[in-house]
Amino acid sequence: MVSVGSHKNINLMAYSEVTKVEGYVGNFTVTVRKKARYVKEADCTGCGICQEKCPKKVIDQAYEAGVGYRKAIYTPFPQAVPKYPVIDRDNCTFFQKGTCKACEKFCASNAIDFKQQDEYVTFQVGNIILATGYDLFDARRISQYGYGRLANVFTNLEFERLSSAGGPTGGKIVLRDGVTVPQSVGIVHCVGSRDKHYNNYCSVICCMQSLKFAHLVKEKTGATVYNFYMDMRTAFKDYDEFYQRVLDEGTLFVRGRVAEVTDAARQSGEEGKLIVQVEDTLIGKQRRIPVDMVILSAGLEPRHDSKQVGHLFGISCASAGWFIERHPKLDPVATMTEGIFIAGCAQGPKDIPASVAQGAAAAARVVGKVQQKEIAVEPIRASIDKERCSACRICNNQCPFTAINFIEAKNGARAYSEVNPALCQGCGTCVAACPSGAIAGTVFSSKQITAQLNGLMLLNIGEAVPA
Repeated sequence: MVSVGSHKNINLMAYSEVTKVEGYVGNFTVTVRKKARYVKEADCTGCGICQEKCPKKVIDQAYEAGVGYRKAIYTPFPQAVPKYPVIDRDNCTFFQKGTCKACEKFCASNAIDFKQQDEYVTFQVGNIILATGYDLFDARRISQYGYGRLANVFTNLEFERLSSAGGPTGGKIVLRDGVTVPQSVGIVHCVGSRDKHYNNYCSVICCMQSLKFAHLVKEKTGATVYNFYMDMRTAFKDYDEFYQRVLDEGTLFVRGRVAEVTDAARQSGEEGKLIVQVEDTLIGKQRRIPVDMVILSAGLEPRHDSKQVGHLFGISCASAGWFIERHPKLDPVATMTEGIFIAGCAQGPKDIPASVAQGAAAAARVVGKVQQKEIAVEPIRASIDKERCSACRICNNQCPFTAINFIEAKNGARAYSEVNPALCQGCGTCVAACPSGAIAGTVFSSKQITAQLNGLMLLNIGEAVPA
């Protein structure tokens, strides 16, 4: 991140979002909204005094996953790039009550500006890479697992923060009371994944992260660890070797989907415990396993706004919500819109090595485009006969690649639509939708198709006549 932030050819725009994209490969016009930080970046030194003096603490639902706190003025995480903090308007006492301003009073460089407004920036780019990531499956949707209701049921991100040396507990694995060290831990795989009620697909990361959790719990607490799994998928380099290592460390594996997690003790030894109800498919029996802590290995989901983002950039989403690549094997980083590429979990669930490899591949494709200087487009494109166009604009709304522009009437000339050949992919949607028959595909005009049909009919008639 430091290298990226200091690179002379990279303009890092943090705390910003794209609001509008126009144009085509080599000539995109992008509008970005830079959200108001209420901190003047030109004056801020990143000293952190404002955060130290801020009296307002709030639960950090983002970086700390809800198990730690941050101030109302904060940087997203330690060593964040850029180093400038941002004021949380919804929790800042000044924006709520008009009082406090402690951050402004103690800022030596006078960098706090409560009147700062959002800023819109427009610039030209030749290619675009989308690496928008994923959303974590909300474990509350599977109510029988007790997350949000039973205190000592944790998600994978919460446990990551607990086990991190920079986390709220300094790396100590403890229960919600912040003191008690668990003596037994259950780790549930495939929470929200490979489930017809939620997501049918495999989230890829769950098995390996669950094995890592088991290793960390063993290493830091010596607790008894149960891994509840459906199938163990350790397919890549050294993954299965790590699985064997975790087995050798004494982790207990139970094959079967967990039915529920409760706190209802029914027999001796279950008092004060979480009870994991599971069918052990290897022995063909139902089991009740009492543990102190349960970790839910929640799966990956597409970003909640993936369809809106896809529409903004003129690319398509699959039914699940992941962005669609041009070809899953031959061209997995390009999209059907020339000049727009995807990388990482924007395309589908993947782990860190796969995301890094795809990011490098997308960057290489962009470099290739830049070096070409000129791009040859596919010959099959739609065209509109503007004399026959009725300006109904149906094709403008139907085009999945936003390749059709509407030309307003002016200087006595009538309004009509026209196709941008750099954006058109020749899908034919507009041809079928046009009520005036004014749109035709290259080499697929009505005259050409009729001529082909006539030729076929004459050929068949000729073959039927005896010699």
